[in-house]
Amino acid sequence: MEYKNGVIPDRNQIYNLYSDAGWIKYLENIDGLVRGYNKSNYIETVWNNEELIGVIRCIGDGETISYIQDIIVKKNFQRNGIGRKLIKNYLENNKHIRQIVLLTDDREEVKAFYKSCKFKLVEDFNLKSFIFLGNN
Repeated sequence: MEYKNGVIPDRNQIYNLYSDAGWIKYLENIDGLVRGYNKSNYIETVWNNEELIGVIRCIGDGETISYIQDIIVKKNFQRNGIGRKLIKNYLENNKHIRQIVLLTDDREEVKAFYKSCKFKLVEDFNLKSFIFLGNN
């Protein structure tokens, strides 16, 4: 496996990765997703030969706040430390950023994964988070 920083996968590679993960809602506007990749300020991909098997994609100002938009690993490659390494690489490359946030599923295994990567729940800080999902 090869980790590559700053490499933006092509449309078909992105489609295959999201499809494998079951993130079908993103694929309803694949062109918008591709544009989002091109506007991201941090992307690290993982490759098995020519096959895209994982990605972490982040947006933000690069100084005070960053949002982990996507972290995906193909099902056949999960539980091999790939997602953990993507997060570790990202955090090491962005130590200067004051606040790094993400939004994820409320499943115990997902929460356990992020807690093992040293993330905290917002309620641990007596905070609330809000979301606006556009006109959906």
